[in-house]
Amino acid sequence: MIMIDRLIEQALLEDIHTGDITTLAVVQGERPASARLIAKENMMVAGLSTAARVFTTLDPAICFKASLKDGDKAAAGTILATVHGEAAQLLMGERVALNLLQRMCGIATLTASFVEAVAGTKARIVDTRKTTPGLRQLEKYAVRVGGGINHRTGLYDGVLIKENHITAAGGITEAIRRARAYIPHTLKIEIETENLSQVDEALAAGADIIMLDNMTLDEMRTAVITIGGRAQVEASGGVTLERVRAIAGTGVDIISVGALTHSPRAMDISMLLD
Repeated sequence: MIMIDRLIEQALLEDIHTGDITTLAVVQGERPASARLIAKENMMVAGLSTAARVFTTLDPAICFKASLKDGDKAAAGTILATVHGEAAQLLMGERVALNLLQRMCGIATLTASFVEAVAGTKARIVDTRKTTPGLRQLEKYAVRVGGGINHRTGLYDGVLIKENHITAAGGITEAIRRARAYIPHTLKIEIETENLSQVDEALAAGADIIMLDNMTLDEMRTAVITIGGRAQVEASGGVTLERVRAIAGTGVDIISVGALTHSPRAMDISMLLD
């Protein structure tokens, strides 16, 4: 919550800065008001508590009543929440609250579409670190709401040896050897591979998770057979909603989708003062 509070405070400071000049001019004196947050299209809800926190950061006396909970589906026209407080405070918090809520709902909705597309297979949909700077905690939470799974949160909580690490270390085998010698036994080692010969080397070197980066469906199938359960298999690169079911059909365990957080469409939500 400390990180999220700082994020919200920074966003409000960015928007309000020295004062909301329009509201200061137009809304004079005390003016109690109520407002409704309304879904303008079908969506999966995520981020209601974050939107509430925006308003209560401005004024702890504001009352935010959610009509749904995160993970619920909302049809166009659904009232997501009502907010009661001073009109000036509601207006000052409106844009920041909507920006965060719309993005989080967009991520959850997109994630749910990917999860639904692979239903019935063993593949799990996971996110990446391709997040909006400063919003990672919120965006990864929205992925979980949508039924996805979080990959590592940052560079500090998981080993993922990528192409440039391999180059810097002098090869796959040496990179894995160095990682194994450095990390505690509680961490797994994942390594990125770009072809089947690299898959063979990664397997021989003892990788726990082997990422198949931008491989064809036939290459993925061959890799899954070669690995034979001795390591988890992750598919990555070029994953679209149209293609994800076919990727899951190759037998991979994990499908990482950067689009979940780097290019979701914000859901259309409005706030109307009564």
